[in-house]
Amino acid sequence: MEFIKFAGLSARQFDISIGAGNGYTLRMKKNNASIGSDVIESIIKTYPQLNVVWLLTGEGEMLKKDQEEDILDFDQLPKARQEQIERIIEMKIRERHEEELQGLLKEVTAEIERAQKHLKNKD
Repeated sequence: MEFIKFAGLSARQFDISIGAGNGYTLRMKKNNASIGSDVIESIIKTYPQLNVVWLLTGEGEMLKKDQEEDILDFDQLPKARQEQIERIIEMKIRERHEEELQGLLKEVTAEIERAQKHLKNKD
């Protein structure tokens, strides 16, 4: 919300810009919910000037100064904060992996069902 205000956008405009459903940002704020890794990825792609460390933790500068400084900023964070960021990234990777596996499972299940119907129709 802080970046949305800074950028002079409405929550709806921001949702549209990152490809999220209408009302997504306000729902996340209202429910104090975490956003998914796919949304984080979209935000970073759409707004590359955002500092990833700030986006994930709220610490540091909101906007990047340059790529090299972002790396230094991360390295200068306390070890506990670095570990927290790494855990968040790992969690987001696991979430994405689980979503991909769920999608693959659905595809395989549907393929098996189609094959079974095809075999029954042959009998």
